[in-house]
Amino acid sequence: MATPTLDAFQVIADPSRRQMLTLLAKDSLTINSLAENFDMSRPAVSKHIKILYTAGFISIQDIGRERYCTLKQDGFNELQQWIDHFDKFWLTKLKKLETILNNKLKK
Repeated sequence: MATPTLDAFQVIADPSRRQMLTLLAKDSLTINSLAENFDMSRPAVSKHIKILYTAGFISIQDIGRERYCTLKQDGFNELQQWIDHFDKFWLTKLKKLETILNNKLKK
C-alpha cells in the first residue's frame, strides 16, 4: 500500500506523529526506541515514521543493524512560511492601529 502524500499540516495533525517529533527534538532515536514510547503495533509506528520521512520532517540513517531517525528542517519550512505570512498580516494590522492611536493622542 502506498503512503499517502500529505501536506505538512496533515502530517502534524496526528498526535502520535507530533509526539514522535517531540521525542526526536531531544535526540536521534532508533525506530525500535521510538516504538517503545507508543501503545501501538510496530507496523503502525513504521507507517507514522514513513509519513514523517516522506514529508521531510525526519531523515533515516542506517547504522549497523539499526535505523536512526533524526529531525530534518525541510518539513518544518512549509509550516514556518504559513506562520510567517500571518505574522506579517498581524504586524501590519498592529502598526496601523498604533498609527491611529498615536494620531488620536496628538489631537
